[in-house]
Amino acid sequence: MSTRVTVTKISPMLAAANVEETLAFYQDVLGFSAITKSPEYAIVQRDHQTIHFMKAASEEVMRCVRGHTEIYIEVSNIASLWEHVKTFKDRDPSRDLFDRDYGMTEFHIGDPNGCLVFVGEPTRPSSADPGSRGLKKIV
Repeated sequence: MSTRVTVTKISPMLAAANVEETLAFYQDVLGFSAITKSPEYAIVQRDHQTIHFMKAASEEVMRCVRGHTEIYIEVSNIASLWEHVKTFKDRDPSRDLFDRDYGMTEFHIGDPNGCLVFVGEPTRPSSADPGSRGLKKIV
C-alpha cells in the first residue's frame, strides 16, 4: 500500500434472537441510542461508537452464540455507569465493579442473547507510582 490507511472504528456485529429486545437492553441499561432499526438489523451508538445487531437465522445459531460471545467496552467514569447498571441486576446477570490485575476496573453484564459485555476503565494509578496503570511487564 502506498497510501496510509487509518482504521477509524471497529464495530462488532452480534447475532440477536430478538432485535427489539436487544435494542431495549443496550438503550436502557448501557445508554446507547438506536440509529438504524428494523426487525432484522439494528445499529446502536454511544459517543461515536457503534454495535450492529442482526437477527439470527435460526435458534440453532443462537445456541452456538449463547455463552460464546463477548465484547469489551472501555469507558470513562465507570463508577457512575455502574450506579445505573446495577439497578438492572435482578433482571440481567452481572458481576459487580472490581479491579483486574491487568490494570482495568470492570463490571460484566449479560445481554439478552447470552453475550457477555465487559465494561472497563483503566484503573487509576496509585500515588506511589503515578506513571503506572497497574500493568505487569511481560517478558
